Amino acid sequence: MSENPVFLAHCCDLNSSGKWSDWQKYCYDNKIQQPFKQIFRELYLPTPDEEFKQTVSSRYSGYQLQTKKAVALFKTRGWTLDYEQGLQKVFHKQKIIAEVFAIADWFAPSEVEGPKLETIRFIDHNSYTDVPFRDVPPYIFSEVMRDIDLVVSVAFAAGVDPETSLSTIDLRRAIARESARLFKLKNVEFQDRHIIIEGHYTNYSLHLGSGVVHKRPGGFINIIPVHSSHRGRIFLPFMDEDPKTAEIVSKMLLLAEDKKLKDPTILTQIHN
Repeated sequence: MSENPVFLAHCCDLNSSGKWSDWQKYCYDNKIQQPFKQIFRELYLPTPDEEFKQTVSSRYSGYQLQTKKAVALFKTRGWTLDYEQGLQKVFHKQKIIAEVFAIADWFAPSEVEGPKLETIRFIDHNSYTDVPFRDVPPYIFSEVMRDIDLVVSVAFAAGVDPETSLSTIDLRRAIARESARLFKLKNVEFQDRHIIIEGHYTNYSLHLGSGVVHKRPGGFINIIPVHSSHRGRIFLPFMDEDPKTAEIVSKMLLLAEDKKLKDPTILTQIHN
């Protein structure tokens, strides 16, 4: 057997190799559309708070979920739910259990107040003791947090207003950056959670989380998202449905060439 076996690379591997952005560039240059998010997959790393606490994560504490929708989503991601163990995902080969604690009765009728997330921890399958985050394989940590982030964003009910995670922001920034390079846009800059666009008529700020556009200086510009069947030249390097990312890229391309705009509704907002 080879000393260097071939394996399917996770974005953790791409990140640690130092060549992740090179692979993303290659993907765009060759118009490669993967069947699932790999090269442009969201990566979740332990936060400073998690590194300090070592075994307990509170990054989603306070988020209240719609019970029925949340349970359905968790189950599609391989999580199990029962009265005794609660919400868990078992990684048999690594002998690790991911566990989400919530203030909830997951089996209560849907009209009852939904569960409120509290903490996440990883448990040794044999000893049932906490596993420090540093000892959890990075791809397991990332995928567990990705699962929970998905559920929070889709099944959010009330409580803390959910912000788009930094991992998703990073993904969209990478896709927007490669799209800008592909279309040879020289008037686009990336700043934290925003795309700054220097247009012909004015400058714009496009939020990488919400997709909201503002003039700089100035107010909100309402741009209705284009339906997927009419996006035309928007290329996403994976087949997973991701309408918000496509919306953000399409708005970036639209505003970067605002001199070509013909929509009177948008033009009126720009010139007012």
